[in-house]
Amino acid sequence: MTKTTVHLVRHGEVYNPKKILYGRMPGYHLSSRGNSMAVATSKFFRGRDVVYLAASPLERAQETARPIAEVTGCEVDTREDILEAGNTFEGLRTKGWRSQLINPIRWRHMTNPFEPSWGEPYQEIFERMWGAVEDARDKAEGHEAALVSHQLPIVTVQRHLQGKRLAHASRNCDLASVTSLVFDGDSVVDWAYNTPAQHI
Repeated sequence: MTKTTVHLVRHGEVYNPKKILYGRMPGYHLSSRGNSMAVATSKFFRGRDVVYLAASPLERAQETARPIAEVTGCEVDTREDILEAGNTFEGLRTKGWRSQLINPIRWRHMTNPFEPSWGEPYQEIFERMWGAVEDARDKAEGHEAALVSHQLPIVTVQRHLQGKRLAHASRNCDLASVTSLVFDGDSVVDWAYNTPAQHI
């Protein structure tokens, strides 16, 4: 069978001085550090046989994909199915002592962390992301593909490969990291996790 590799790239750091959960909100671009991360991650693809490159439509993913496109010579295909997860709390500050989640009006959205009740179900996130992975595998058969996406969609794929339940409390998916899936035909035979921008 023919081996094909699909790389799942998380975008770089976002400029977010108000520390809000931006989710799918437009207008959130990479920070200066995030742009440096994108360049560092693009070097991971130098000399690789990438023939298909796609990114989420959100600015941070498109901006992370840009230097990868320059290194690989691929055009960026914009895909809705690798978009950030939907979240009821978009636009709110959700961390720290100023978190807006302490307001009881929000509690009705926190009844089931296993679905989760505050956003797009984990299973739906995984299904659309896995569909994109399989499509990228077919488009790049015998070569390599890269999908620039977001933390939670990538984590659902990681957990599926590990045989773990999709609901979780911790994640291993750093900014500008690369999760690489190696297919032999239709089956994943190996996968790896790299952090080429860790030094930034």
